[in-house]
Amino acid sequence: MANHKSALKRNRQNIKKCERNKGYRTLVKTVSKKVRTEAEAGNKDQALKELKLAEKVIAKVGGKGILHARAASRKISSLTRLVNRTA
Repeated sequence: MANHKSALKRNRQNIKKCERNKGYRTLVKTVSKKVRTEAEAGNKDQALKELKLAEKVIAKVGGKGILHARAASRKISSLTRLVNRTA
């Protein structure tokens, strides 16, 4: 554990940031799962709606630096390809 005043503050800030970011990462997983389930069920229209929302959420999280920008782009790309392959 940190002993200096500044290190203690940094530790508190890191804990708060970690909790905040955890919610965003969970949200990314949730919207991705919704897109996948709709695509696997064959509901292309509903999958496209979910994809549009997922793109927005993932891009926002990538822009904040919670996900790396290229990782966010890769997730959006893979979901788009999945939806486009559905019948």
